[in-house]
Amino acid sequence: MRHQYLKNVTTLKLNPEKCTGCGMCINVCPHEVFFFNHGKSEIVNKDQCMECGACVKNCPFFALEVKPGTGCAYAVIMGKITGGEPNCNCSEDRDNCC
Repeated sequence: MRHQYLKNVTTLKLNPEKCTGCGMCINVCPHEVFFFNHGKSEIVNKDQCMECGACVKNCPFFALEVKPGTGCAYAVIMGKITGGEPNCNCSEDRDNCC
């Protein structure tokens, strides 16, 4: 069974210019978020990211970034506090998220 987290709340980012295609992110990701394509990794299942940080810690080229526990966790907590739907209060511009 695949885990499904909240849509569009993960803080995971991949800089394709820094990616050398070593594949470490693919090897360590527990939820198959990455796929190897044209000699480099790419994010294919971003909403399955649980923000554990394993990919970031194992990328020797600093091509990945994630703020562990902020996206989904923040969204769920804010939903509980406000009594509304889970929302990480991200703008449409994902670069300014969380």
